[in-house]
Amino acid sequence: MTAAVVMALANRAGTFGWGSSFARARTFVGGQFAAVWTEPSRRDALATDLARDLELSVRLADERGETVGSFGKACNGSPVTTPIKHDGRVVGYVDLCDVHHHHPSFFLPIAVAIAMLWGASGAIAHRLVRPLSELARVAQDIGRGQLASRVRLSPRQGMEFMMVGNVMNEMASRIEKQLADQRALLATVSHEIRTPLSRMRLLIEFAREKAAANLARLVELEAALGRDAAKVDASADVAPGKGPLHEMAQLEREVTEIDALVSDLLASSRIDFTALTRTDLDAIEVAKNALERTGIDASRLDVSGGPIKFSGDATLVARAVSNLLENAKRHAGGVETLRVEAHAGMVAFIVEDSGPGFAPGDENRVFEPFYKRPSVASNGEESVGLGLALVKKIAEAHGGRVFAENRVGGGARVGVELSR
Repeated sequence: MTAAVVMALANRAGTFGWGSSFARARTFVGGQFAAVWTEPSRRDALATDLARDLELSVRLADERGETVGSFGKACNGSPVTTPIKHDGRVVGYVDLCDVHHHHPSFFLPIAVAIAMLWGASGAIAHRLVRPLSELARVAQDIGRGQLASRVRLSPRQGMEFMMVGNVMNEMASRIEKQLADQRALLATVSHEIRTPLSRMRLLIEFAREKAAANLARLVELEAALGRDAAKVDASADVAPGKGPLHEMAQLEREVTEIDALVSDLLASSRIDFTALTRTDLDAIEVAKNALERTGIDASRLDVSGGPIKFSGDATLVARAVSNLLENAKRHAGGVETLRVEAHAGMVAFIVEDSGPGFAPGDENRVFEPFYKRPSVASNGEESVGLGLALVKKIAEAHGGRVFAENRVGGGARVGVELSR
């Protein structure tokens, strides 16, 4: 196409002179025949010479277009008509036509030229595009979290592209270092936070045991003095709902809530840092461990079929199933059933509860961070609204999804599907 356009423009501009030469040839033929048109013998001799010497088909016609003579072989294409003028009046016409049959070898040089031009332009295009493809590849890798990917270009591929590649490599190195520093900082901070939390829980347990022991001694002492034990309990301010034991129980719940929040933040950060460690897991064992961890009876487990194997991050998958159970236990009236199903290359953990179900529109909003359903009672336990949001992030990191829906007859179903 490039060659055809260049030749056409050059011809139009007169570079090759084809257009002007053809016009002059027609003028010459018209002038020659005009000089002998009134002499049939000389006119026919001129037509015979043209047909023989130029290998053309020549047709002579009068001013009405009727044939007055044909010379040479039959025409194989469209003839070129030249009017014959005498004293400013058209007295006849001459039709000239090529009689050659173009042999296939005629097109061979054209085909070779096109192939060479196409190959050369393709090589040039590949040379120009390859650096851009390399830059695009590395940009996609960085977007997917593969920060170790680097641009590999040489100076002969263009200094400009190489400069851009060096900038991208430096950017990826800085991001990789920053994320590594954040991972180390996160691990350190989580350890520093959990250590005092563990100590607090231990101190609370010691304080509870000491308070219980003191109360027992007080009861024994008062009993020895003849006082009523029930009155002693009331006077000691340890009745249910008040007193130091009740306050310690509240403090322990707060510590447990902080510990759960730290665990959720750590799990969310692992996903953000793409720090997943996939191993082969047994879905039934994951479900049993989650029930045990949340203090729910194992009889709530319902499994369809035999063992269900899949690949996933053990810590994150366990956190996702535990969060589903904790959500139903705290905010949805309790867990009725934990179902484990496998279908179409996916494994699903589905928690069915006995709560009030979802209000219209809540089925999707419950997976938004920090969203709390105002109509749902929490049994006195507050939540920051990260549990189900974390379940969604874990599902997406494992190529799966989350879902929530109301059950027929009351309650709701909240589940997570993970790729096997």
